[in-house]
Amino acid sequence: MEVTGLLLLFLAAHSFALPLFSPEEMDKWLLAEKYLRRFYHLQAGLQAKSNDRFSDAMQTKIKEMQSFFNLQVTGHLDANTLELMSMARCGVPDVGEYNLFPRNLKWLNTNVTFRIVNYTPDMKKSDVDRAIHKALNIWADVTPLTFKKLHKGNADIMIAFGSKEHGDFNPFDGPDGLLAHAYPPGRDIGGDTHFDEDEHWSKDSDGYNLFLVATHEFGHALGLAHSTDPGALMYPVYSYSQGYPLSEDDIAGIQALYGPNPNHRRVKPKPDAPDKCDPMLSFDAVTELRGETIIFKDRFYWRLHPQFVEPEQTLIKSTWPSIPNKVDAAYEYPEKDLVFIFSGIRMWALNGYNLVEGYPKYIHKLGLPKTVRKVDAAVYIPDTGKTLLFTEEQYWRYDEMTNTMDSGFPRSIEEDFPGMPEEVDAVLYQYGYLHFFHEYTKFEYSYSARKVIQILRTNSFLNC
Repeated sequence: MEVTGLLLLFLAAHSFALPLFSPEEMDKWLLAEKYLRRFYHLQAGLQAKSNDRFSDAMQTKIKEMQSFFNLQVTGHLDANTLELMSMARCGVPDVGEYNLFPRNLKWLNTNVTFRIVNYTPDMKKSDVDRAIHKALNIWADVTPLTFKKLHKGNADIMIAFGSKEHGDFNPFDGPDGLLAHAYPPGRDIGGDTHFDEDEHWSKDSDGYNLFLVATHEFGHALGLAHSTDPGALMYPVYSYSQGYPLSEDDIAGIQALYGPNPNHRRVKPKPDAPDKCDPMLSFDAVTELRGETIIFKDRFYWRLHPQFVEPEQTLIKSTWPSIPNKVDAAYEYPEKDLVFIFSGIRMWALNGYNLVEGYPKYIHKLGLPKTVRKVDAAVYIPDTGKTLLFTEEQYWRYDEMTNTMDSGFPRSIEEDFPGMPEEVDAVLYQYGYLHFFHEYTKFEYSYSARKVIQILRTNSFLNC
């Protein structure tokens, strides 16, 4: 109410000098100002000069946020920036006092106590206990830290569920948005971890997974900052995933504070997010999706939009929870607005961002022999209505109209595509050209002339 009132006074005072905000622009500006004040220490006060001009301070903070999330740094509220601002996330700032905390705050005693002050009605108490214990043990596995539960009195880490203003003058915002926050190691409120009771908490993918959010927040309670690596657990935006939650980046951060586990306990961290400009970068799969290009690599994918210079990197599971973390091949069949995803011996059909009913299916339903255990690459050729499926040194041709495999296949990749390597990792068809990707090399191939036009590094496709 206070911000809205100030904004109306501001607009009234400047109505003769500046164009008015449209309701849509006002909503965008209010979202951005609230976000940047909370997470990037934008000073309070009006930051907009008109509906398309922001103050220098506002633009600086927008650029800071875009740089943190590896977005194109423009200082403008483009679609990617606004989309990220609206995502559910941790309530801890991305800058300032949280940066492995500039003073390297940590617990001096490796035996850290915790207490669960209250419980959420969304889950059984036993499930909450299990999620908290499991989350703390994740950090104990890679450090010398041990955790002891207290049932009364003050503990190092006081764990509580609350809504809106809940006693620390750091209010939550209702459903979605801010999920939880935690304070760095120290006396009094230091280490305390709070969860927004207005969220729906669960032990699976229904609502927000308490174990994943708790593990993230305990990272803060132990002294960690937010990570800029989208694959790290300490990345500020929530995404559901299964398996071991820590990445190499998370482990390096916590061990910089406390050292490794003296028992040399072995863990298998998730790989860091791939670097789009790594000269040795290879692709797992590439496809079109409603005018955008989607590039799969490990647990991630990049979106290439015609109107944006910089590709956007996202976890696969955050967009398509039902498909695997590892994609072998993918292609779009635009006539039916479908994208087909291959992983191992199974395939998924997506209508935009929704899984088509009846999937996954076995790849052998296409007519591939049972000896084929995976598809390496796939591409649809609109001019012919055929889909090419590449497996090891051969390829098949599938007729999308008749849903049958053409006779005379498989054929040799090397013989039918002269100049190409024997195997391919991914392939894309654009404007009469096939883009073949093999390890860190991209071959641009003329489909009509049947020859390689040029050879580039794979990462050139990501504007590197």
